[in-house]
Amino acid sequence: FICSYMILAPLFGYLGDRYNRKMLMSIGILIWCGLTLAGSFTTQSNFWALVLCRALVGIGEASYSTIAPTIIADLFVGDKRTIMISIFYIAIPVGSGLGYMLGSGVMKLSGDWHWSMRVTPCVGFLVLLFLIFFVPDPPRGASEDHTDSPSSRTSWREDLKCLCTNRSFVLSSFGTATVSFTTGALGFWAPIFLLRARDINGFTEHTSSSSYDSLIFGAITCVTGVVGIGIGAMTSKYLKKKIPHADPLICAVGMLSSSPCLFIAIVLAKHCIALTYFFIFLAEIFLALNWAIVADILLYIIIPTRRSMAEAVQITICHVLGDASSSYIIGAISDTIRRSQPTSSYWRFVSLEYAFLLCPFIAVVGGALFLWTASYLEEDRKKASQQIQGCLTGITFHFGQHTSHFYANEKTRLESPCALGSDGQAMDKERFQD
Repeated sequence: FICSYMILAPLFGYLGDRYNRKMLMSIGILIWCGLTLAGSFTTQSNFWALVLCRALVGIGEASYSTIAPTIIADLFVGDKRTIMISIFYIAIPVGSGLGYMLGSGVMKLSGDWHWSMRVTPCVGFLVLLFLIFFVPDPPRGASEDHTDSPSSRTSWREDLKCLCTNRSFVLSSFGTATVSFTTGALGFWAPIFLLRARDINGFTEHTSSSSYDSLIFGAITCVTGVVGIGIGAMTSKYLKKKIPHADPLICAVGMLSSSPCLFIAIVLAKHCIALTYFFIFLAEIFLALNWAIVADILLYIIIPTRRSMAEAVQITICHVLGDASSSYIIGAISDTIRRSQPTSSYWRFVSLEYAFLLCPFIAVVGGALFLWTASYLEEDRKKASQQIQGCLTGITFHFGQHTSHFYANEKTRLESPCALGSDGQAMDKERFQD
């Protein structure tokens, strides 16, 4: 699923910047729901059909995740955009948390895991109807009075080149990858880690299955996502009025604060499960501060006609360096450590505990990346703002003591003279075009 998601995201990013976005999202949701439902009917004899269905579900998420934020960006601007993006990104932890809880609950009630995959497609088809009939598809850049015309679009290669030279985008994307690495490792390994901790502590009533810890961890993920994203959005709204580059600083504080919480949670697991849950709760709140803020950063440092591509590139970076690799890396480290000692329940726990200690270190790296982002943010935001207004790529000519600056704005070029001489006199249209 993650492989197809991160491979197809750039394709949908390219399409989302050029074609009907509602149509692309609708197709994606239809594929998403249809394949999830189809996967629920697979049996043990056709296991590879289940693998194929799960992999192709990435098509749906790749289409939706790259395009939906750009529509929100075109409907709102400023503080309203920050709030609306936050509401949108609250769905990520809420959905993840409900996934743990609903999957575990439905499987217990039905005694069959197939039924846990038949609930969400029903909700998805309902959402598809709401999308088709109630969600508008505004012109790209509508909230910023930007004209979305074919002449304003560039090639895929040019888009990618511009994104790679945008230092705030690159650094914040790698910073987001560290968030994804940490949350991905927690999501995959935390229930198993807590199950092993219960085992060595003698809590045998829950050691036969990880569903108990999955249920609790799902509830924690759901609550911390809502709380963390809400705190991040409100803090950003307040601080940006006083500190222009507050957003990456908030992200840095979130990552650096999550690191000691993760470390304490990991170390305490063999002594007190309740305290471990408490510090995981705190760590996830600090990690959740980042989600909506990073999305907002992308929207104001990238021009409207490149935002879907930017979302796609950021998603690819996040998954390749984040949750697509973190669960494997943690598992590989744990296996390597465990081979050096006799097999026992205690050493199975300790090997995973040592492997998990990579997460606090990665969180510190993420904090450093966001601090680095802060040093370039204002410059990149001004460039994007000027380019949206058609005044970024100017050409300056020097004629002895006279200097003229020409703005690359098609609308201005056709409708009014906008080139000014060094004395402030406007040049006529013929001289401008010449």
